Amino acid sequence: MTKKDIVSNLLRGRPATPRAEAKTFAPANIALCKYWGKRNEELNLPVTSSLSLSLGALGSEVVIAPCEGSDRVELNGQVISSEASFATRLFEFLDLFRPSPETRFNVIARNTIPTAAGFASSASGFAALVTALNELFGWGLDKRALSILARLGSGSASRSVYDGFVEWHAGSREDGMDSYAEPLNARWPEIRMGLLTISAQTKKTGSRPGMKHTVETSPLYAAWPEKAALDLAELKSAIAAQDFERLGRTAESNALAMHATMIAAWPTLLYWLPESVRMMQRIGDLREEGVPVFFTMDAGPNIKLLFLENSEPAIRAAFPDVQIVAPFVN
Repeated sequence: MTKKDIVSNLLRGRPATPRAEAKTFAPANIALCKYWGKRNEELNLPVTSSLSLSLGALGSEVVIAPCEGSDRVELNGQVISSEASFATRLFEFLDLFRPSPETRFNVIARNTIPTAAGFASSASGFAALVTALNELFGWGLDKRALSILARLGSGSASRSVYDGFVEWHAGSREDGMDSYAEPLNARWPEIRMGLLTISAQTKKTGSRPGMKHTVETSPLYAAWPEKAALDLAELKSAIAAQDFERLGRTAESNALAMHATMIAAWPTLLYWLPESVRMMQRIGDLREEGVPVFFTMDAGPNIKLLFLENSEPAIRAAFPDVQIVAPFVN
C-alpha cells in the first residue's frame, strides 16, 4: 500500500477539474500526548495514539490555484526555490493529487507561527493544503478523509483538520484507513496556552529524521508506547473532569519522557537550548510559589505553557514576551 493508493481510493469518482482558486486556513496543534515513532514510514502511521490542543488563530493559510509552466510556492511573501527542501516536500505531496502530469499549482502559504522551529507549522501547513485542494477540486470529502490525506504529508497534520482537543487514533490496519483524528466532545474556555519562543530558527534536525533516529537507537524507546497509552487515558479523563492539575502534570511528564528517549539515543538528540532549561526551572519555581502552570515541548527548543485564565496576570509578569492563546475563545 502506497500513499498514491490511498489517494486514489479516497478520490475515486471525485471531480478532477480544478476551479480558479481556493483559500483555506488550518490551526497549528500542540500535542499533550506526543506522537513519536512510526510503524509505517511511507504512510506516516504512528506507533501510538496521541492527543493535541489547537492554537486557534495561529496556524497556516494556503491559497492554491492551477497555473501554467511549473509549480511555484511562496511562503510568507517570499518565493521559495524549487530546489529547497520545503518546496521539494510540497511538490512531492502535490504529485499525489495531480489529475494529469501536466497539472501544475501555484501555492501561496502564510504561517502565523515560526516555520520548522517546533511549533507544528508543518501540521497546519499540510492540513490547510489538503482542505484547499478539497475546495479547489470540489471533492466534497468529509473531515475523516481529509485527516487521512493530511496525515500523508505530516503525521501531526491529521489533527490540524480540527479545532480544540483532538485525538489521533494510531489504528492497526496496514492500509492506515483506521488511523485518523477526531475531536473530543469537550470545551474548556478557561484553558490557556502560552508560547515562549526561545529560537525561531530552523532546527538542525527535523522531526522526521529525529523520530527515526530515536526509534532505531534509543534504549529508552521500548518503554514509550506504554507510557503514551497511560498518559492518553489520563489526559482524556482529566479533560472530561476539567481537572487542570492532572492535565498539566500528565502533559509535562509526557513531553519530558519523549525528550528523554531522544537524549538517550546515540548520537544523542538534544533539541533544548540553555534558555529552554532556564525556562523549565522558572516554571517549576512558579509552581512552588503557588502558580498552577505546566509546560510541554515538541521537537524543538521552544516552550509551551499550560495554565488557566485566572493565572494569566502572573504568567505575563513572569514571562513578558509570552504569546497567549485561548483555544476555546472566539
